[in-house]
Amino acid sequence: MVASRAVGSLSRFPAFRILHSRGHICRSFTVSSALLTRTHVNYGVKGDVAVIRINSPNSKVNVLNKEVQSEFVEVINEIWANDQIKSAVLISSKPGCFIAGADISMLGACKTSQEASYISQEAQRMYEKLEKSSKPIVAAINGPCLGGGLELAISCQYRIATKDRKTVLGVPEVLLGILPGAGGTQRLPKMVGVPAAFDMMLTGRNIRADRAKKMGLVDQLVEPLGPGIKPPEERTIEYLEEVAVTFAKGLADKKITPKREKGLVEKLTSYAMSIPFVRQQVYKRVEEKVQKQTKGLYPAPLKIIDAVKTGLEQGTDAGYLAESQKFGELAMTKESKALMGLYHGQVLCKKNKFGTPQKEVKQLAILGAGLMGAGIAQVSVDKGLKTLLKDATVAGLGRGQQQVFKGLNDKVKKKAITSFERDSIFSNLIGQLDYQGFEKADMVIEAVFEDLSVKHKVLKEVEAVIPDHCVFASNTSALPINEIAAVSKRPEKVIGMHYFSPVDKMQLLEIITTEKTSKDTTASAVAVGLKQGKVIIVVKDGPGFYTTRCLAPMMSEVIRILQEGVGPKKLDSLTTGFGFPVGAATLADEVGVDVAQHVAEDLGKAFGERFGGGSIELLKQMVSKGFLGRKSGKGFYIYQEGSKNKNLNSDMDSILAGLKLPAKPEVSSDEDIQYRVVTRFVNEAVMCLQEGILATPEEGDIGAVFGLGFPPCLGGWSAGWGISSLGPRAFVSVSFNKVFYLIYAGPFRFVDLYGAKKVVDRLRKYEAAYGKQFTPCQLLLDHANSTKKFYQ
Repeated sequence: MVASRAVGSLSRFPAFRILHSRGHICRSFTVSSALLTRTHVNYGVKGDVAVIRINSPNSKVNVLNKEVQSEFVEVINEIWANDQIKSAVLISSKPGCFIAGADISMLGACKTSQEASYISQEAQRMYEKLEKSSKPIVAAINGPCLGGGLELAISCQYRIATKDRKTVLGVPEVLLGILPGAGGTQRLPKMVGVPAAFDMMLTGRNIRADRAKKMGLVDQLVEPLGPGIKPPEERTIEYLEEVAVTFAKGLADKKITPKREKGLVEKLTSYAMSIPFVRQQVYKRVEEKVQKQTKGLYPAPLKIIDAVKTGLEQGTDAGYLAESQKFGELAMTKESKALMGLYHGQVLCKKNKFGTPQKEVKQLAILGAGLMGAGIAQVSVDKGLKTLLKDATVAGLGRGQQQVFKGLNDKVKKKAITSFERDSIFSNLIGQLDYQGFEKADMVIEAVFEDLSVKHKVLKEVEAVIPDHCVFASNTSALPINEIAAVSKRPEKVIGMHYFSPVDKMQLLEIITTEKTSKDTTASAVAVGLKQGKVIIVVKDGPGFYTTRCLAPMMSEVIRILQEGVGPKKLDSLTTGFGFPVGAATLADEVGVDVAQHVAEDLGKAFGERFGGGSIELLKQMVSKGFLGRKSGKGFYIYQEGSKNKNLNSDMDSILAGLKLPAKPEVSSDEDIQYRVVTRFVNEAVMCLQEGILATPEEGDIGAVFGLGFPPCLGGWSAGWGISSLGPRAFVSVSFNKVFYLIYAGPFRFVDLYGAKKVVDRLRKYEAAYGKQFTPCQLLLDHANSTKKFYQ
């Protein structure tokens, strides 16, 4: 055990007087007289070691805001002035969280780049003093250590972290359109090497504690403790603190050196990076990759590279100056403002605004063990929910259970969980072919075929056995919930829960309510979604709800553009060039052409001519020839298993030729093609807000970005795509992983940033050519004719 070795290696030090009691370590503790006067940061003294505790009140996590920083400066100055104190430990009193980062509302309050740069400079000065402290400071890390929290930790002389899956280290500032502004661009390259530092800063990915130890980001690891008289989290923090105190004393007594012996690979990398020519080649390769993936339209990665390069080539002082200046510049960009807005929206969508449900959902039942049902089961058992998984056949149930086990086993392979934890989690799942146990269910989620008669059948069967309080939720992408609930004896307990596939990776959950759905039912659905780790939007019932409804007219326009002679490859290039993570023609192939046909027909009936555009006949002919997209090996492209390369399907030429439409030169430039696709999406999104399908613009943006891939930026790094809904009527939704960066952050922020009047002018231009499919909705007109904005 790493912890045992760490403690054992210290036991030879006279200062290490520790009493072991069931894995718990006790030591005398003197509290600072300032304890009663500070609310965020306090300290006490153990022997000659100060223990600085961070604990922001009324918050689940610690963030570095002005109050925390002010109190921290007071505390550290007291410690430096006290001759009786020889070293210090910095630790969080919150179980499972060290410091989650800086408070980004400080940046939101800045009016100029100079104000934002000043925030960076203040943090740089404070952390530089820590780095040069004559009294060694040990950062004791348990839980997330991110952004400014990591910059604070790497300013300390030593870092000890718990080897726990919740303990992750990272600098995710790039995901907010900014850069690490408290010295991170200067310290990280020296600590972990230039390549690893670039990887951390340009992707924003989290690093687990064991990996951080190998990189040199962390000096020692301790194992988390299990349950005892106190909860495991509390025991672990106490244990971590005692180990950190001992190391702090060892550092002060010079019995421990903060210098780490580098391995052979690290030595070779350091030597290579000391050669100017090699460094220039590294910069060049990284810049080329960034330019290729962002098309030069996303500024943060390039400025990160510049700040690192300046520090390495011109010295630390120049590096700090470049970092603070670029931090200020980035904080004022539309990209960072949009991404911070998206972040705030995401935070709002992770709260239950409908209150606490009357009865907590402890027993969940899922109907259908297909791709979606098994996926929902996995994210449920993974969070401790006892789950029944029912299917109609033994084979189907077996496949579903195997899918859940495989998903959990993949986590074992990635060392996210142990095999013991996998088996413990999997034991929460019970597979069955009948309704036994449903009488104890608190919620049933049906994930059967996307067919109204099938859904009616299972709803009647379920209501015959479930208790009165049980919620019935339908996972559907387009079927109106009020139609599903029409056969229910208790329509107030029926709700829609639209998951996106793969469920274990896609963050969005779209919850759909009818006029009869009770508030408590909605509260229960949201509570379950939050427990499953989802970002949630709650929308009103209607054909296509919100996500499918926005996607359908956009895809109709894509078909028309193909009929007008724009090739699939060019169309893909134009749409990814605008910021969509998947090209429009490729999207149709990934969705499944048969699925696109069903969606177009269903919503075409509901909305009529307004959802027109390209001819559904094109999709029908593709289906008749078996060109269903990737799943059949042919669509607009030809797909070969095991190959990422794809060639155009030449057999499509005759279909497109037979349905060719004359292009209209006045609306057929590359830019017009991009905006024809985007404005149909935007207009429909705003109409959903106008009609009350959406409650807020924030939820519209979150749904569009995390469910449908609306560009929160002109250009991106990478994206994951997934299929939403069930069976043959699924449609693709796009989800951005942590390295996909966007500018607009959704259709409503797009309108605010691009300008409502310019959007309306675009729509009018296209309306003149194509008719009411581009007629702007009234709410968009209202914004265009005034100074109204969706975000103030």
